[in-house]
Amino acid sequence: MRRLLPLAATLLLVACASAPPPPEWQGQSFAALKSYTEAYLSGNTRVAEVEFERAKAEVARTGRPDLMARIELLRCATQVASLVVAPCTAYHALAQDAVAADQTYASFIAGRWDTLQAAQLPMHYRALVTPSQAQTSLTNQLQQGATAASQSKLKQIEDPLARLVAAGALIQREPLSSADLDLAVETASAQGWRRPLIAWLGVQLKRQQTAGEAGATAKTQRRIDLVLQSN
Repeated sequence: MRRLLPLAATLLLVACASAPPPPEWQGQSFAALKSYTEAYLSGNTRVAEVEFERAKAEVARTGRPDLMARIELLRCATQVASLVVAPCTAYHALAQDAVAADQTYASFIAGRWDTLQAAQLPMHYRALVTPSQAQTSLTNQLQQGATAASQSKLKQIEDPLARLVAAGALIQREPLSSADLDLAVETASAQGWRRPLIAWLGVQLKRQQTAGEAGATAKTQRRIDLVLQSN
């Protein structure tokens, strides 16, 4: 990927950058994390697991649990982009050593926004987590009507993976608008990311089935079938 997870620049070990050539472990861990992300999003679980273990082995050489917490958080964020929503267990075991920004990011990807300090998040997420947004209830959203439902909250996020992570975090708090759901699907599709594409198409399919949209349902199912054939 041209820009690996700018959604969490703080997660990618850039905090360790220095003027002299970077130490070997840093380059090796970054390369492994990049390979992990690409393999995971492609749906290649075996390669993803191997690459992530390689990244962990490199970071372990530093004896810094804060960095290990950071890469575990990176893994959880990548999973959230694919709608794999589960407790970030490995990160939580290290959370006491995580820096404040990483703790805030952990709450963000888990959909726990009510007490977040938006200033501690990467810039492209801050507009999503304003006090008014964090306190908006589903009832209030429904009262806003179809016009608000048609608006996209994610379009301002340019990086594709950052956008999908935001979508995965947002959907844990509220139903996505049709615009945002379509955007998540097409973002994954444009990148050729099989794992998140199947997940987001599944959400789209269920919504179309509930709405009784037979034509749209059939088209989405054809897309899912095509992606599954590429395995």
